[in-house]
Amino acid sequence: MTHTALRIVDDPLSVNANAWDELLATQPAPTPFMRHAYLTALHVSGSAGPATGWTPRFLLLEHAGRWMAAAPAYLKTHSWGEYVFDWSWADAYHRHGLHYYPKLVVAVPFTPVAGTRLMAVDASARRRLATALQELTVSSGTSGVHVLFHDETDAMALRTCGWLRREGTQFHWQVDPSRRPSCFEDLLASLQRDKRKKIAQERRRVAEAGIRFTVHRGSEITPALWNHFYQCYLATYAAHGASPHLRREFFELTAGTMADLWLMFVAHRDARPLAASLVALDPARRTVFGRYWGSLETVPFLHFEACYYQPLQWCIDNGYDRFEGGAQGEHKIARGLLPSATQSAHWLAHRGFHEAVGHHLQDETAAVAHHRVALEAHTPFRSGGAG
Repeated sequence: MTHTALRIVDDPLSVNANAWDELLATQPAPTPFMRHAYLTALHVSGSAGPATGWTPRFLLLEHAGRWMAAAPAYLKTHSWGEYVFDWSWADAYHRHGLHYYPKLVVAVPFTPVAGTRLMAVDASARRRLATALQELTVSSGTSGVHVLFHDETDAMALRTCGWLRREGTQFHWQVDPSRRPSCFEDLLASLQRDKRKKIAQERRRVAEAGIRFTVHRGSEITPALWNHFYQCYLATYAAHGASPHLRREFFELTAGTMADLWLMFVAHRDARPLAASLVALDPARRTVFGRYWGSLETVPFLHFEACYYQPLQWCIDNGYDRFEGGAQGEHKIARGLLPSATQSAHWLAHRGFHEAVGHHLQDETAAVAHHRVALEAHTPFRSGGAG
């Protein structure tokens, strides 16, 4: 009789790329960020590796030589780069003389984009993978395991295995099929008068500052443009007294292995580039993901133009249905991005803390849902919908 075997892999490069991507393609909510090339670029570049507190522990569940399930798991010694904030939990552990770190996290590092995290051939294999994560947590002596920005199929398996559910909120633009805009002016026309006027004014201020944009997709993004983008990216982090999460080599690697992922908007003044934003494309789901930006100069409203208006205009012009604006930012509502629920799942090895956090999350979930409803009441659209 052949048994199901669990393999734990500490080097993503040793994972079969074709098998990983083939399994991903069959999932209910695949995203390009879960592709083998993206995850290995994070690792090889040193952006997400042991030296930065992301030690790979990829899980592979196999039966008779066939992959049944897989997940990108990491041992974490901090909570940076996750966008699901558990600092208060770590503090509570510390106050009770317990260690919260290391912990186990199933996630795409530095990428708060929802999608399948527990890749599996069926519901049974997905539940077995969830159980394997719990068993690994206990055997490795970590405090708990956390699956971040998962989809609803993952949620059902994790809930069955006793995990705790946590909600968050992001801001997304979703086209209304009944009134699909044919141009950016159509989108503006669907907004309330004050919001429409504000956006038009912001765009006019950027244009009057002499800013013009060029758009570059995939292989059209030259090494010179990548260099410009990274200089802008570094400058913006430096302006906030911070260091960037992603190293230059990460962008160089993905430009070579998955160039079609990227779309770059470059701001110019007098033929000189001075800012850039970088978004990711998912053509299969007709979705654009806002990711990174930077500027060498401070220009009023340039951030809004580069990170929201240019991508939204591109979505409309190219028939894309959805624009996910990234983590946080209630200011996005006025610009046409509406509240959207996200979820994560958590299992803590300490029974007492698991139960205490569970009680806390019941109250937190209700508060988050109430706040999201309150935000929805501030829709910028004249009669609902998103374009």
